[in-house]
Amino acid sequence: MTVQEAPTPLPRAILAFAFLMVAEFFYSWAWNSVDVLRPYMRETLGLSLTEVGSGYSAQGAGALLGAILIGQLADRFGRRAMLMVVMIGYGLLLIAGAAVTTYAEYLTQRFVLGLFLGGIFPIVVGIYVGLFSRNVAGRLASLINAIFSAAIMALGMASGHFADLGWQALLWMGGIPPILLAGLAFVIIPRSVDTKALGAPRRSLPVMELFAPELRKRTLMLATLTGLNFFAYQAYSGWLTTYLRDVRHLTPEPIGMLVAWTFAANIVGGFFWGWVADRWGRRVNALGFLFASLAIALYLVVPGNVALLAVIGAVYGFMLSSSVIWGPWLTELYPPHLKSTAASIFNWGRIVSFFAPLVTGSLASGYGLAATMGLASAVFAIAGVLWLMLPETHPAPLLRPWRQHGAAPQDS
Repeated sequence: MTVQEAPTPLPRAILAFAFLMVAEFFYSWAWNSVDVLRPYMRETLGLSLTEVGSGYSAQGAGALLGAILIGQLADRFGRRAMLMVVMIGYGLLLIAGAAVTTYAEYLTQRFVLGLFLGGIFPIVVGIYVGLFSRNVAGRLASLINAIFSAAIMALGMASGHFADLGWQALLWMGGIPPILLAGLAFVIIPRSVDTKALGAPRRSLPVMELFAPELRKRTLMLATLTGLNFFAYQAYSGWLTTYLRDVRHLTPEPIGMLVAWTFAANIVGGFFWGWVADRWGRRVNALGFLFASLAIALYLVVPGNVALLAVIGAVYGFMLSSSVIWGPWLTELYPPHLKSTAASIFNWGRIVSFFAPLVTGSLASGYGLAATMGLASAVFAIAGVLWLMLPETHPAPLLRPWRQHGAAPQDS
């Protein structure tokens, strides 16, 4: 396996990566608004648990479609152009959520918002893996993860401090900046991230290459893994603020603090797991999912002490970030000209997670939120085992694959 040199001068690559982190921050604000603001939207719109949870399903459905379409468009026609399009798109659609007054409008707005949000991950990953060497990919992914988590922290704290302004104001705060900054994609990001894609073989549907006979099983296993991850995350984290308010009976300020504490630990964990993946391989991070499973089980049964919940929540956040390596890992498992299309597999798993809020919302009505959220513990454990069965791309991994489902392509 050879290490690919950075195609642009390091200062330019760093500046481009900084811009990607800005796009990621506001993407995260928009994406997680459906979870963090869920109890407040439910109250304002007069929705049931199942109805308000279905907003995530609608957003996830849009993200799946957006990831498939936009990832391919980025590989064929340019990642910079598509980055600008999705930043403007998710900014406008997030703001549109402030005008929602009915359940039908809520579902429609979240679906269309998801179309643009689903395109960010494959574009961002497709850009930065082409700007830097493979042996630092895990640490770069850690920085992206840190920005994602920082946005959740900021949104969580803002939901507590600006409660008097209403949740609609938080949508404006997250929507305006990406609209204003989107055009800078052409100024800051090097053209080289596009010319490589333009020089690759043209096919009407690049996604079909991922289902070539020698890659089909790998692709299906990866899609299943990401689906389990999204289902488990939504079954637990998606209901966390609702659980803390309705079951633990906490006020907005400690709820915001607990959300912020969890994702502060997620940032720290991201740097740890990114380094581990670069040092010992992509599959060793599966251990994080197994420990996250244990943390969830503890969180739901311990006494309602805020400090204790904060500690266990921090452990969960730290372990959850082990998936930070998935973006680079997905691009390493497929030919170089399919970087953004391959990275879009991350969002394919949403076809499984569509039903998480609907299923867990229905179960919560009959069995309670705590028991329902406990499903996430079992699903994370299953996902961890499946991860260990997938191929490794590291030249000297700590954990050897049980079965190698085809060799990973080498960088040229």
